[in-house]
Amino acid sequence: MPAAKPTAPLLMLGLPKGSLEQATLALFAKAGWKITQNSRSYKPGIDDPELDGRFVRAQEISRYVEHGFFDCGLTGSDWTLENQSDVQVVCDLIYSKASSAKSRWVLAAPEDSAIRSIKDLAGKRVATELVRVTREYFDKNKVKAEIEFSWGATEVKVPDMVDAIVDITETGSSLKANKLRIVDTILETNTQLIANKKSWANKAKRAKIETIALMLQGALNAASKVGLKFNLPKAKLKEIVTTLPSLRNPTVSPLSDPAWIALETIIDESVVRVIIPTLKSHGAEGIIEYPLNKVVY
Repeated sequence: MPAAKPTAPLLMLGLPKGSLEQATLALFAKAGWKITQNSRSYKPGIDDPELDGRFVRAQEISRYVEHGFFDCGLTGSDWTLENQSDVQVVCDLIYSKASSAKSRWVLAAPEDSAIRSIKDLAGKRVATELVRVTREYFDKNKVKAEIEFSWGATEVKVPDMVDAIVDITETGSSLKANKLRIVDTILETNTQLIANKKSWANKAKRAKIETIALMLQGALNAASKVGLKFNLPKAKLKEIVTTLPSLRNPTVSPLSDPAWIALETIIDESVVRVIIPTLKSHGAEGIIEYPLNKVVY
């Protein structure tokens, strides 16, 4: 009997190479997919026979999704806009290499320069990777300047090679380290899961893409939350729920002792240090905090 032919993967997935790479792999791992990589290869191993993929620079992914090489991929909304790619935006995934906040493309100039607004850059030279969006920004403000493409390390080009830059920042620390001052914010951006429109119209492919979106969003939702469970005197329930609004919808279960109940809830990790001492002061016992992998709303 001839050997069965291997089933072709359902989806080809575009994964960002570079600054988002490790954060993306960690997110997929938390969502339930193990993606392995070889430092010399752009083809990852994925523990899902329905998925194949490639690592590509985030700047290029939207073009490959639009043209159909990738069925879906993860890239910044900035690059989809810069490339003017006609794709289906499936969902926003707000994460990056350094934080869980949106990143910004900013116009920046040397701290000691006289440049205080875009108007001060008339006739000047500006370097950026985001050329088309930057040109539109200058045109909108009716300022004529020379906008040149930068291959990276843009912040080191000021003031010797250019008068100002448009660069992406998460925290602003790199700009400050290079003695640059933010003049204006041009664009906010975050990672998105995008899909090829023909793939999105395919029932089987769309179902798989939606599954990926659901699990990735669930993993992100869980990133800042923890589970909390504890035992409490039943007479204290109303008082606890009133005092701690984060516990407004806890799961309440009876215990063998009718005077006691067990509560379980999900809360923001940032408030745990306040809630646990308060619970203890109200007679709670057996307080357990535990991490979460996914929270699906």
